Order: sequence, then structure tokens, then C-alpha cells
Amino acid sequence: MSSKTKIVVLHMKEIIYTGIFLVLAIVLAVLLFIMFGKEKQADPTSADVIYHAGVYTSPITLNDNTFDVEVTVDESHINSISLVNLSETATAMYPLMEPALDALSSQIYAAQSTENITYEEENKYTSLMLLDAIDKALEKALVE
Repeated sequence: MSSKTKIVVLHMKEIIYTGIFLVLAIVLAVLLFIMFGKEKQADPTSADVIYHAGVYTSPITLNDNTFDVEVTVDESHINSISLVNLSETATAMYPLMEPALDALSSQIYAAQSTENITYEEENKYTSLMLLDAIDKALEKALVE
């Protein structure tokens, strides 16, 4: 029986360098797994992007009075609806304009849509005209 004994000599520098490279390789593998391994899950509180964020207007002309319906949106919400460039003359001539817009706005904010909006019979035509202008402004904001 002849046994050959092998003696392995390791230098301390080589052991330290190997250990450092192993740790770095593990850290790199973990980072790559975190970055590319998992599919990114959408935040359930954020909705899909529906609109280009901004302020959009749609003109309304009644007789010789022109004013705008201004709709402010972010990526997924309708934030505000208002009448701009409305003169005192137009306010006096069409007193139902602002109350009708307030009633419509509260429903639109709650539903985040202009679908299935109800209005009073006395404000029917005013409400329909305002809804049409709001829809036109929202069409400008839509992401295609």
C-alpha cells in the first residue's frame, strides 16, 4: 500500500480575495434577482393612465357671449371643472349656468366619468350643453 500524501498550501491573501469575490458575486446575484427576477406589480391604489395631465378647455357660445368650460385632470382623475371667461353679462343672462355646473361637477367627481349623469328637468338643456362641453374637453385629454 502506497499512500501518497498531498500537501496543499494556501496563502492567506488568496483565501481573503476568494472570500471577497464570493461575497460580491452573491450580492450581484441578489441585486439582479431583485431588479429583473420579479414582475413589477402595479400598485392597487393607482389606476391606469387615462388622461394626459393638464388643463383642457372647451368653448361655449350663447348668442354673442363666448366662455369656456375648463377641466383639470391628472393621469387618472378629473380634479376640477369650472367656467372661465364668463362675463357678468352672461352670468346675469344665464343664471342657471353655475348651479347646473356645480350639480354636474359633484356627480362627475364621484363617478370620474360623464356617463349616467342625472340632471333636473328645469336645467335639462343647460346641463346637456355643459356635459357636451365637458366631454369635448375630456376627449382632448384622453390618452390614445
